[in-house]
Amino acid sequence: MLTARYLLRALRFCSSAPCPQHKPSAKLSVRDALGAQNLSGERVKVQGWIHSVRSQKEVLFLHVNDGSSLESLQVVADSSFDSRELAFGSSVEVQGQLVKSPSRRQNVELKAEKIEVIGNCDAKPSSKIKLPEENFFNVPAFLTVSGQLHLEVMSGAFTQVFTFGPTFRAENSQTRRHLAEFYMVEAEISFVKSLQDLMQVMEELFKATTVMVLSNCPEDVELCHKFIAPGQKCNCISYTEAVEILKQASQNFTFTPEWGIDLQTEHEKYLLKHCGNIPVFIINYPLALKPFYMRDNGDGPQHTVAAVDLLVPGVGELFGGSLREERYHVLEQRLARSGLKEVYQWYLDLRRFGSVPHGGFGMGFERYLQCILGVENIKDVIPFPRFTHSCLL
Repeated sequence: MLTARYLLRALRFCSSAPCPQHKPSAKLSVRDALGAQNLSGERVKVQGWIHSVRSQKEVLFLHVNDGSSLESLQVVADSSFDSRELAFGSSVEVQGQLVKSPSRRQNVELKAEKIEVIGNCDAKPSSKIKLPEENFFNVPAFLTVSGQLHLEVMSGAFTQVFTFGPTFRAENSQTRRHLAEFYMVEAEISFVKSLQDLMQVMEELFKATTVMVLSNCPEDVELCHKFIAPGQKCNCISYTEAVEILKQASQNFTFTPEWGIDLQTEHEKYLLKHCGNIPVFIINYPLALKPFYMRDNGDGPQHTVAAVDLLVPGVGELFGGSLREERYHVLEQRLARSGLKEVYQWYLDLRRFGSVPHGGFGMGFERYLQCILGVENIKDVIPFPRFTHSCLL
């Protein structure tokens, strides 16, 4: 019988290796740039959206904000940088030197050496969709299954956002892992260009939260905790690699593993055992299995999207996330093929106004409690479980 301290040891072993970890660049938020004290001319990178543009004969002034500060950062550039793409609302990445400003209005400014427009902002107004007036809201209204699409709106102004609240799934399942109503932590992050960057945030959230719980509430965890095995470093494997592992397994599965078929609970259990019973990332799922908003990898003939799941022992899937499709025409085509373009025109329009590469994820809170406490049934970690044919309270 292993105790909570072994979980802490296992987490220290847990890593998304062998996926490469990028070294952090000299990237600053606008808030940190404005508060910088050491102005030694170090080169930095700032990402955000243009709030104003002022062009003079030899100098170009931009005010850039990423939502981290009420005050914008002034960017000073040579007039040769001037472009029609540098417009209000466009998303940019600016590299240069942070220097003391001669103006009394601000202490520092960014002397630009390179300005890259990440997403143009289309100033033309979009057409409005007319919906019939009915019910309480005058439009059809439903229980939410996720706050993700709305978080994407917010991430276009505040760069890093999250929400924590109830979500609902009409899934006819009576398993120990499913509820009709559960709580979920969801996050969206702008300027994320790779799955590895997103996975690093997911792993750090999982580790930091668990270490804090184990450090501050060891008795409570010990009371419930049953089993989790420490093990070797966990691999980050692709969906294709996972299917090959399952095909080579000596175990007989109820659901035969095939490429293009979703992974079942029995498959997740085997993959975790194969990886030493510690958390494992599975990345790059078939496009046909995932929603329209996940970024197309463009890797035919096995067409995949930049999706990632984090599997943990005793639970299976704990996190699910992806890079989002920020390319207007690619997203437009996928919505059209699904017959969803009219309904999600507002979501498509986000790609017209300073769109940036971005990604996000969700973590089921009750499943996390199952993992940290070793509770087998998800109905035992929520006060009023609601599931198929049961909504008494």
